[in-house]
Amino acid sequence: MPVASTLKVLIVDDQNSVRQMTRMTLEELGISLVHEAENGVSAFQTATLQPIDLIISDFNMPEMDGLGLLRAVRGHAAIRKLPFILLTGRGDRELVVKAAQAGVNNYLVKPFTTAILREKIEQVVGKLT
Repeated sequence: MPVASTLKVLIVDDQNSVRQMTRMTLEELGISLVHEAENGVSAFQTATLQPIDLIISDFNMPEMDGLGLLRAVRGHAAIRKLPFILLTGRGDRELVVKAAQAGVNNYLVKPFTTAILREKIEQVVGKLT
């Protein structure tokens, strides 16, 4: 059974269109077990209540941004080892450094292709097929 079909992914972005586009791209990769959240606060609640294998989170969001969510996840004993990919609209070096210091596993610059998303996911969870 391909890993993709069992992978549970949490997409976090305040823009519904970005969440939908990311969901469709994940489905192209064979990943259909997808949860969504529109900010870091609701994402953190979901991650602590549902079994999740990977978080893909936008950086810039209201209430709790992606870096805040990453820090919250890394500070929570039950989910601290969850693979985390930070999604950003800018390849800002300062943000990448802060995210690396906070324990991000990978980052992805918007817009992205299916091939790039697959590569980033496989770098943190292993082969999808």
